[in-house]
Amino acid sequence: MNFTYRDYFRLVDRLRNAGYEIADYEDWEDKKQCVILRHDIDNSIQKAVKLAGLEFREHVHAVYFVQLTSDFYNVFSKESRYGLNRLADYGHDIGLHFDETCYPDFFSSAENGKLYDEQGVREMILQEAAILRVAAGVPVKAVSMHRPGRGMLETGLSIPGMINSYGTEFFQGFKYLSDSRRHWREPVEEIVCSGMFPRLHILTHPFWYNDVETDMYGTLERFVNDAGSQRYVSLQANITDLEAVIGMDANGKVYRSGREEEL
Repeated sequence: MNFTYRDYFRLVDRLRNAGYEIADYEDWEDKKQCVILRHDIDNSIQKAVKLAGLEFREHVHAVYFVQLTSDFYNVFSKESRYGLNRLADYGHDIGLHFDETCYPDFFSSAENGKLYDEQGVREMILQEAAILRVAAGVPVKAVSMHRPGRGMLETGLSIPGMINSYGTEFFQGFKYLSDSRRHWREPVEEIVCSGMFPRLHILTHPFWYNDVETDMYGTLERFVNDAGSQRYVSLQANITDLEAVIGMDANGKVYRSGREEEL
């Protein structure tokens, strides 16, 4: 399966043709044969909004998990909040994408046979969910783990008032398929068409999908190069006469304007 929008929606068509109803983490029990479509936003809310809009057009409902601790976006920035609003406007649910590595003390201080401080992790998940709820302006009822460790996968952590997408119910009761690191570890299209599993839980990362097929290097190169242009645009919005000091050419390369004396 290629990582294009066309191929993604071809997968959706195959799901529908195989009799799967699109569900979420709250209504799946009402469906005889169902699939939960989950998207983790690791790097770019803008890429997520692009896919979300296409899904809206095709009457596809998904759950988008947003990181509060991402190094690549700030959920409270004007652009990010606009993107989160768009996700909600398109009818999708927003969940929390929780990175346990931000809280190493909860794993180093485990005792009495526990793999980590479960209560401490619960409290941080609930705290992050409450903050994300403010940024997104919608309820945050579910959490997915970002690169979960063995302990998190084995314990199936329960969180009061929230759904853990890695809980036993969804991680073991469903057939779980993921495109992590831009690689399907199992033949997702064959599994869908076979109809062998009445419940599917499919994780995709919007970051990897493009209009045309692009390999991992190409996707990462563009993301890194685009960062400079995005920073330049942000500086333009916050520094008067920025072009008198620094400019950017059509290739995204910056240069010294040499007109500082005009300021």
